[in-house]
Amino acid sequence: MGILSWILFGLIAGAIAKFILPGRDPGGIIVTILLGIVGGFLGGWIGSQVTGGGVTGFNLMSFVWAVVGSVILLAIYRLIFHRSHA
Repeated sequence: MGILSWILFGLIAGAIAKFILPGRDPGGIIVTILLGIVGGFLGGWIGSQVTGGGVTGFNLMSFVWAVVGSVILLAIYRLIFHRSHA
């Protein structure tokens, strides 16, 4: 899968992560989109570690792992940001 596909995949995964974890995000929509993209890569890495194989192509399990990575990253970002400004 090309880098452009992963970015698109991450954008969609980030939107779903935002739906799963609603609320105001520190940094706004741009930071949320970037977290979604990076979360997609994180989810792909986690998926490859758990399943023992790489994440292959644009399929349902790849999408699930991308959403999982995005949710994890968004939650960590919120914890760090809110803790430093609380």
